[in-house]
Amino acid sequence: MSTSRNSNETVKGRDVFHLPPSDPELISKIPRILPHERVFPIQIGTELFKLSGASLSSDAPSYFSQYFQCQIKKAEEAGEDVSSAIRTLYIDRDPITFRDISLHLQGYHVSPRDGTHFVRLFADAQFYTLPKLMSQLYEESIFISIGHREFQIPRDMFTGPGNSPNFFSLGFGVFFSSQDEIFPGLDRESLIRPPSIMPPSVPNRSADIFYELLHLLRGYPVRIRDDEHRASLLRDCRYFNFKGLEQKLIPHHINYNLARRRWEITLRLEDILKSGISIATDIMTPTPTGGNEHISGWVNYMRPYEDDKHHELILEIGGENTKLHLNIMRAEFFGQVKVRVARLFEVVATKLNLPPTTQPLGLLMASGGASSQPPTPGNTPLSEDLVRVIIEPETHIMLDGKTYNNSTESVDELAVAMSSTSSIGHGGGQDSPVSSIGYFGPSRKRRRIDLSSHTSDEWIVRTGQWRLRIQGSRNGKSAIECVLIAVKIDAYSTEQAKNAQRGFLKG
Repeated sequence: MSTSRNSNETVKGRDVFHLPPSDPELISKIPRILPHERVFPIQIGTELFKLSGASLSSDAPSYFSQYFQCQIKKAEEAGEDVSSAIRTLYIDRDPITFRDISLHLQGYHVSPRDGTHFVRLFADAQFYTLPKLMSQLYEESIFISIGHREFQIPRDMFTGPGNSPNFFSLGFGVFFSSQDEIFPGLDRESLIRPPSIMPPSVPNRSADIFYELLHLLRGYPVRIRDDEHRASLLRDCRYFNFKGLEQKLIPHHINYNLARRRWEITLRLEDILKSGISIATDIMTPTPTGGNEHISGWVNYMRPYEDDKHHELILEIGGENTKLHLNIMRAEFFGQVKVRVARLFEVVATKLNLPPTTQPLGLLMASGGASSQPPTPGNTPLSEDLVRVIIEPETHIMLDGKTYNNSTESVDELAVAMSSTSSIGHGGGQDSPVSSIGYFGPSRKRRRIDLSSHTSDEWIVRTGQWRLRIQGSRNGKSAIECVLIAVKIDAYSTEQAKNAQRGFLKG
């Protein structure tokens, strides 16, 4: 009968696993920095530890190995007995923390239990200069207290696109820096003891909101309950400087418009970042004179860190900060909306290789620079102070709480209907009725809305959605201009219509 057995066999219905013979090549070798068989005494605080040379050499060079190497070297040079020459190393540190460090030196894996345990291991591993333990703790999850609740977070969770640097990497840099940058500004050799370190703590933020942010950072969806919930998530995103996560959470809508055969993204004006803006130009058509028409196209947008392609931008402007002047087809903005529209036009002008402002250089220098000028669309090369708008038959209009039925006419008919209206151009000149609603190159039938016969010449827009069209300008301050093409408008024309939608206070 053969005496050889397989490593796996069945005994009484059970699988038995036999370990293969030990192979010295498979066992990690411990360098002989200290004699492996010798025992070295180390007293930490009030507790005495005796560790073998093999244990101390397993994570070396360290404070311990260098200390005992010096003793051995002096004894050998003096011809003394090494056993009697070795003296106890005394260190005034916490013995409870060192118990875990001794387990690490003996080959056990030690993981931090909580934030306090982590910072104590972290500080003592640096103080004792234990390279392997330092490397292990540098890769370990960190403990952060948010709103008096402790979270254990993998270090790489905050390193995604747009989410670093952030509040934690900047505010608690000692835990996120590299191993060579620990305790910056301190000399290790003359360091009597490491500085006191507190676990990262942010007591003034919501633990529940932070938990949901972590859920999102892990790649899981979070159901947005209402606008207040979204605002709380965005507020803490901005507090912790999670820019990539913020772009995921901002209100937006992306869809493919079959009628226009384009991808569209709807965003609020206050959520637009200049890094996401681009211009998609139309195909140029030759003119009878042999040249090309002025550049024309649409403003596109791509959320930084989140989207992988640009979409045609539909800009949402709310807050009742827009007034439509129907007799000249211009929009007037107020407050912060006016500032944001001006800044947006400046960015678009820069993308078109135009100067961001039309103010003379000498005037800017005399008045303190471009930043001192009042932000208004009229200071950009793309518009007057009142921005040109176009309302098309496809525009959905809710006026005074009711759906407004658009009346449509061709361009030729509209020119007659609006013969009594004009648009003030650069220098006080008047544009033709056709140019007041936009110049689109070759003459063709294009249906527009005649609003000149409406009883009110002004509408206050509660919320409006607009496309941004770049097109040629005949009598403007530059060869091209930015026009707002209305997509959807909710407006009122009388104070009574506004008051009708007011609500009484509750509670």
